[in-house]
Amino acid sequence: MELPQKYDSKVSEPKWQKFWEEEGIYKFDPKSKAEIYSIDTPPPTVSGSMHLGHSFSYSQQDFIARFQRMLGKNVFYPFGTDDNGLATERLIEKMKNVKGQFMKRKEFVKLCLDTLKDIRPDFVQDWKSIGLSADFNIFYTTINEHCQRISQKSFLDLYKAGRIYRKRSPFMWCPECQTAIAQVELKDKEKDSQLVYMKFDTSIGEQVVIATTRPELLPACVAIHVHPDDKRHRKFIGAMAKIPFSDRQVKIMANKDVAMDFGSGVVYHCTFGDMDDVKWIEEFSIEPIEIMNKNGTLNEKAGRFKDLHVKKARAAVINALEEEGRIEKKDPIRHVANVHERCETEIEILMTDQWFIRYLDLKEEFIALGKKMKWHPEHMRVRYENWINGLKWDWCISRQRHFGIPIPVWYCNGCSQAVPAEEKELPVDPIEDKPHKVCKCGSKDFVGEKDVLDTWATSSLTPQIAISLFKDKTLQKKLFPMSLRPQAHDIITFWLFNTTVKSYFHEKSVPWHSIMISGWALDPHGKKMSKSKGNVIHPQEMIKKYSADCLRFWAAGSRLGDDLPFMEKDLVTGQKFVTKLWNASRFALMHLEGYRFSKPKELHVIDRWILSRLSRLVKGSTESFMDYEYSRTKLETEVFFWHTFCDNYLEIVKDRIYNKEKWDNAERESAQYTLYTLLLHILKLMAPIMPYVTEEIYQHYFRQHEKPKSIHLSGWPRLDMIDGHAEKIGDFAVAVVEHARKAKSQKSLSLKAPLKSITAKGKISKEDFKGIFRDLEAAVTCSNIIYEKLDEKHEKEYEILIDL
Repeated sequence: MELPQKYDSKVSEPKWQKFWEEEGIYKFDPKSKAEIYSIDTPPPTVSGSMHLGHSFSYSQQDFIARFQRMLGKNVFYPFGTDDNGLATERLIEKMKNVKGQFMKRKEFVKLCLDTLKDIRPDFVQDWKSIGLSADFNIFYTTINEHCQRISQKSFLDLYKAGRIYRKRSPFMWCPECQTAIAQVELKDKEKDSQLVYMKFDTSIGEQVVIATTRPELLPACVAIHVHPDDKRHRKFIGAMAKIPFSDRQVKIMANKDVAMDFGSGVVYHCTFGDMDDVKWIEEFSIEPIEIMNKNGTLNEKAGRFKDLHVKKARAAVINALEEEGRIEKKDPIRHVANVHERCETEIEILMTDQWFIRYLDLKEEFIALGKKMKWHPEHMRVRYENWINGLKWDWCISRQRHFGIPIPVWYCNGCSQAVPAEEKELPVDPIEDKPHKVCKCGSKDFVGEKDVLDTWATSSLTPQIAISLFKDKTLQKKLFPMSLRPQAHDIITFWLFNTTVKSYFHEKSVPWHSIMISGWALDPHGKKMSKSKGNVIHPQEMIKKYSADCLRFWAAGSRLGDDLPFMEKDLVTGQKFVTKLWNASRFALMHLEGYRFSKPKELHVIDRWILSRLSRLVKGSTESFMDYEYSRTKLETEVFFWHTFCDNYLEIVKDRIYNKEKWDNAERESAQYTLYTLLLHILKLMAPIMPYVTEEIYQHYFRQHEKPKSIHLSGWPRLDMIDGHAEKIGDFAVAVVEHARKAKSQKSLSLKAPLKSITAKGKISKEDFKGIFRDLEAAVTCSNIIYEKLDEKHEKEYEILIDL
């Protein structure tokens, strides 16, 4: 069947999406005996629509999934959505113009679930549109009952194992989101501030000057610290300092943690400015003073500054100190502050009741697990290990939000004992449900835990969530550990590490055999994209303007792990490739009429040359894909297609196809076999990267002869026709053709213009030259080609002289 004159991606791409889905092309077969390749697919956060970074990283993981499927493996490639986190909660608040904290929890949760049900299909469609070959029937959401049951069971198991505990202690808090956050949710951000030098009266009759960026915490000052080796301030050690605007006095203590070269060299210890303040509370057995509310305002313990938000309190305290002459100076400073990665609000340290997973004692075990997994690229393991080595606190898994998976615990009103749910009761919501037992103290009066689990406490269970969608225990063992975890480098500390933690606790195993880490998609200037910068590029618009294949072509342009600036010209290059592939296929398929679909007994030397080159390409591409180096396959196939196949082979073989009088049937059949083999193999090599156009061409012609109902089920190329002798002859022929072209181009002559003569000197035999003479004669339009053999020791492989 002849290909249409033009390829229309707007028609083709939706057509093949529908075909793949209806025909179950990417369906995982639990009954298959084939080797399983299981993928722990990242569930994208339902917080809007797909962004360019999604299309970049998900395309890269899909290249690998499609390759493994073409190897004949039974690919387990589920798809889920992460929709129990703060990002989804914020989206729904914005969409519905509500604030969850002011609604009844049950009502807000229902609103979230109903809204997600409405928006999820369009959200998932973005992933289908880029050609993701996941089995969308193996589907989960991180808020559905299936996930809640697994996440709550994880909590119960770790609670029983003594790994989960609840503690009232100072911990990181976001006053904007009004929830505790874990270390992994912190982000460093440079901010302009002031280093304020405050003068305190002391019991030795001299003032001590304290430098701080947090003067608003003055009412919470519990001590003053100086370094014991600091000669300037050693005299103050043991003295008392009076807190301005209060009758309180605090002790001045020796503390080796004080940096003598920062500010005045004197630190005021307030509860809590940072985690050092937390450490010193325990070290010096000091009772904290809690002056901050959960919304970032100051309470009655702040005295005259009560009800002020910390930002306003800062200015108010400075003004009050200035009025009393207690400000020595104020220096502008640019420093790094810890902010919440979700909202970029500066974090505070508050005394709250939180649930933690105890794991700081297992750092060596987690590092050892990291070494058991194969990382692509290898250097990304360093980020994993650096994160583990830098861990300071246990994992805080409780969040003060409405929407999320409830922590399955009640508290006895009789004895205050925590009473966990029974596994058979899961999933439970302790606010709505009651325990089916009495407390050990005999009481039946309980109050439910209001907090929910951190979203990562659930997302860290994606292997178990996906695999347990199948109830066959034998199958589950085959699926775990999973073959691959694909993800971006920015969530190594979030998702990858936490999943490894949960796998260690629950399975005593690594969660995956291999890990592939993608980089970021950046703007054309190499900057991170953000709405505030106005540099966001929407993949949906690029698909509409070009095609999904072109967007994937761009995504294949960087090595795994590298960040890639978005350049629209790369999509233009992809579009040119699609057009050339289509036109070259039209040409080849038009000349396959009468082809017998069998390999001739003898192949023409030019055919043996290019099939040998193709064999090397297939071998190299297979090795590259096996090592997750899809970009090398894309680049080498692209070069082979444009240069070796289109520019040279098609030009040389044209006469053999067209001129039936000059060439016998055997020579034409050799050309047809080679054309068929070349085109099919090029399509297969590019199929993981450009699935739509390759499917279109395959379905038009090759399916009826190759039998598999999709190119993506047709098997990865296997070709062993390397022929070094034929390559030497073919390379010489190409050199003659290229020199002839160049000479004509320099004189602005038509490529069909005849040449007077060519003198070609090379290292092939005269007999070999005879085998390519007719090909050259037609390709360069010259019947007077004189061949001279060079000595094998000659410094050049060939010398070619053109007489126009």
